[in-house]
Amino acid sequence: MDGTEGSAGQPGPAERSHRSSVSSVGPRAADVVVYLADDTMVPLALENLPALSAHELHRTIREVLQLPDIAVDAFALWLVSPLLEVQLKPKHQPYKLGRQWPELLLRFTDAPDEDVAMDEPSLQFRRNVFFPKWRELQIRDEDVLRLLYEEAKGNVLSARYPCDIEDCEALGALVCRVQLGPYQPGHPAACTLREKLDSFLPAHLCKRGHGLFAALRGRGTKAGTGEQGLLNAYRGVKEVVGSDSEHEHLLSTHYRAYLFKCHELPFYGCAFFHGEIDKPAQSFLHRGGRKPVTLAISLEGVHVIDSREKHVLLGLRFQELSWDHTSLEEEEEPVLWLEFDGESEGMPVNKLLKIYSKQAELMSGLIEYCIELNQAVEPAAPQDSGSGPTSAPGSLPPPTQRPKLRRQGSVVCSRIQHLSTIDYVDDGKEIKRVKPKRTTSFFSRQLSMSQGSYSVVQPNDSLEQG
Repeated sequence: MDGTEGSAGQPGPAERSHRSSVSSVGPRAADVVVYLADDTMVPLALENLPALSAHELHRTIREVLQLPDIAVDAFALWLVSPLLEVQLKPKHQPYKLGRQWPELLLRFTDAPDEDVAMDEPSLQFRRNVFFPKWRELQIRDEDVLRLLYEEAKGNVLSARYPCDIEDCEALGALVCRVQLGPYQPGHPAACTLREKLDSFLPAHLCKRGHGLFAALRGRGTKAGTGEQGLLNAYRGVKEVVGSDSEHEHLLSTHYRAYLFKCHELPFYGCAFFHGEIDKPAQSFLHRGGRKPVTLAISLEGVHVIDSREKHVLLGLRFQELSWDHTSLEEEEEPVLWLEFDGESEGMPVNKLLKIYSKQAELMSGLIEYCIELNQAVEPAAPQDSGSGPTSAPGSLPPPTQRPKLRRQGSVVCSRIQHLSTIDYVDDGKEIKRVKPKRTTSFFSRQLSMSQGSYSVVQPNDSLEQG
């Protein structure tokens, strides 16, 4: 299975319960359970399951859930376990891939043999990685919006989508509005939020202090920072004024507002992968070791996220990078290489980031496929939706405009200084490594230079060579 056959990655919030989707397989029928983003189970009795394609199963699920035609493109079937997740293409046969699951784990993960033997995937109905955000913003169906909302909410609460506290509070406030109704000044909302705080905010913002330090801070005298900020944001959620006040219409509006806010996050809708990068050396005698990272890949680009600190280390659009991968035959372990423009001691260089991962082949294939999709649909992308209000929550922005977070120190801003890269320049005779610099790309796999901003760095006589 190559990168264009589906996307695979690192498990997210959907792995919180280890479950199987096939309860029985007979010669004629099988009982299958498909899971939605909120852990709702959709039981199905299917004929000839071993030969059933993902396309056919997808159609059955849509019919059971009574979803409109947009769901064909908006959602995909995934095989998910605590060790690996794979988005299926329509031609895939879920049952057969499930039977091959141990082989996929051995190929694409570093899981111990005993974990591989015990692991079993579940079948999930989730957002399609290749569904563009501008189309998502045109959806009006409440059932489709709810499914997208539940998945996005799960990714925010699990910190799979790193968010600044201000954005966590704004998103949490919309969850409060969906679950608790409009804010009412006389209602004891603070007590309700305190009891269910982890339903609205990521776990690291819900932790309460204990012991001496908490006592010195006066624990219990006032709400925590996240809690008070959430309450303030909940108080500020705007209500839609109009003649149509039906509950479902209001929910759709807040679902859309939540998704619109999530679209500000550059890794929304990505496929996630696991890898490691070298830490910067702390001294000549002390090597830095490795740092676990999450790779987020979407139609827009690639983001490298610190798995522990939950912030972005590097974010690149496809126009800003060149890439390749090396296999076990070429390196001691599979590697995804990302090359991009940068600086070293004030001088322009090209930087190489080495990402160690058994999923390097999948990531490289997904990058290539995303670029091909972008080039195929770019001329047909609308410049203006021409429909819907522009000021109400969840309204449609022009597809060519994407809100970007400019907050200084934001978790979504790149931290290139935290990366250990190889830098090079080309003096016209040979490629020379600088401490550490470069110019001519090693890799031919990149967008056309006329389409992007990635450029060759010219050498300078004063460059310090290593």
